[in-house]
Amino acid sequence: MVEQAKLKLDLVGKLVNHTDYRSMIGSLMYVTSSRPDIMFSTCMRARYQENPNEHHVLAIKRIFHYLKETINLGLWYLKDSGFDLTAYSDADHAGCHLDQKSTSGSVQFLDDKLVCWSSKKQDCVFISTAESKHVTVSSCYAQVLWMRTQLTDYGFFYDKVSIYCDSKSVISISCNPVQHTHTKHIDVRGSVFTMIENFQKSNFLLHTMLVRMMKNRKERFVRQKQKERIEKSYT
Repeated sequence: MVEQAKLKLDLVGKLVNHTDYRSMIGSLMYVTSSRPDIMFSTCMRARYQENPNEHHVLAIKRIFHYLKETINLGLWYLKDSGFDLTAYSDADHAGCHLDQKSTSGSVQFLDDKLVCWSSKKQDCVFISTAESKHVTVSSCYAQVLWMRTQLTDYGFFYDKVSIYCDSKSVISISCNPVQHTHTKHIDVRGSVFTMIENFQKSNFLLHTMLVRMMKNRKERFVRQKQKERIEKSYT
């Protein structure tokens, strides 16, 4: 896997068959159900399905080559492990070269078991990194609330869930959910203000904690990493 590989819209290069390109994307999207390490790379290449060329096909083949070299990597769920719910979130601010939108990435764990992961381009363009990560944490909150509801049906109850991020600004906003001049322009669909109010009414406590970038377990969902770093993160 090539780290920091940048794909751009190339209207000059030789175009390839759209059907074949989308077929390869579809195959990789199916594989992401058990290989979350290729989620970001696959979603990034899927953005160029309208006008794919040889450069984009080469980038897809690079993923297939990576899968071949790391065929023994996968998810492992131990039957005796716990069910402590934790989550991580991050955003790649203005990482998309097509429209300068950010990419949200989040993962949810039950103890040390990875059970849910997401890598999605945001709907709006945000000025600062804090704003894009603020929206990402909001989406992560929503996913955690849904998981908590589902797990309650199976007899697991949570009074507190930790959500980790690497932005002190986002933590400050989440701890002080008051709309002011610096946050009122953020899209209300991605705001945590209403969500925190609902959590308080349901006596469900969420707290956001700071984690260093290199230790953040969701980093691979918003930026590409070298093969060696990916393999190390699986150990």
